[in-house]
Amino acid sequence: MTDIGNKKRNTDNSQLWKYGGMAMQFFAAIGITVFLGLKLDHLIGKSIPVWAWLLPLLAITGIIIKVFRETAGKK
Repeated sequence: MTDIGNKKRNTDNSQLWKYGGMAMQFFAAIGITVFLGLKLDHLIGKSIPVWAWLLPLLAITGIIIKVFRETAGKK
């Protein structure tokens, strides 16, 4: 009986690490794209931070699509 409980815990932990890794990728992508957007806006000389808004929006959209594709077929 304890062997079944250990398998369930290992499965839960692997999913926890998987989704924790996805969350870290999400936060890193947002941070990097905001930084690059601000640098690009400064380089171009825009007073409105267009790239600082657009690049993270594109990154979030891409990450959401990636998450849907990775989790769609699994029940």
